[in-house]
Amino acid sequence: MKRYLSKVDTATTGGRYDVTPLFADPQAFDALVTDLAAPFEASAPDFVACLDALGFILGTALARHLGAGVLPVRKGHKLPTATDFETCVDYSGTQKRLEIRKDILHPGAKVLLVDDWVETGAQAAAAIRLIERQGAVVVGIAAVCIDETDKTLPLRQKYTVRSVWEPS
Repeated sequence: MKRYLSKVDTATTGGRYDVTPLFADPQAFDALVTDLAAPFEASAPDFVACLDALGFILGTALARHLGAGVLPVRKGHKLPTATDFETCVDYSGTQKRLEIRKDILHPGAKVLLVDDWVETGAQAAAAIRLIERQGAVVVGIAAVCIDETDKTLPLRQKYTVRSVWEPS
């Protein structure tokens, strides 16, 4: 396992790990961003789509590293403008609405999707539907961890994925 991953707090409650200590360490965070960006440097994404909320932190850093724009994928009813939206049921069983502005993407734009942790892939799949519906092309998915389950298998089969967490 990569040394910087020791910063992830695994002694947590609620079935999720906390990546914020990793984000708080500048050297560890830089190493994470470099590792996650590596497979996508050649594809030169135009945008990094970041899932609300911790995906905003990681995605913005990846966008800066890759020289791409940031496309926030917001939770429902947060953007004060015309949006396109999708609904999904997240890892906790909660129905969520995700939305993006209608006027940022253009047909053929290359988009890298980023989140901190992808458990079921439901939010990632909803974000991909939004992106592709606007004519953009998803070049991959990056996260600290993309769980290897039957639920995330369709994402792994269709897209280039980069996950640095290795189950122990």
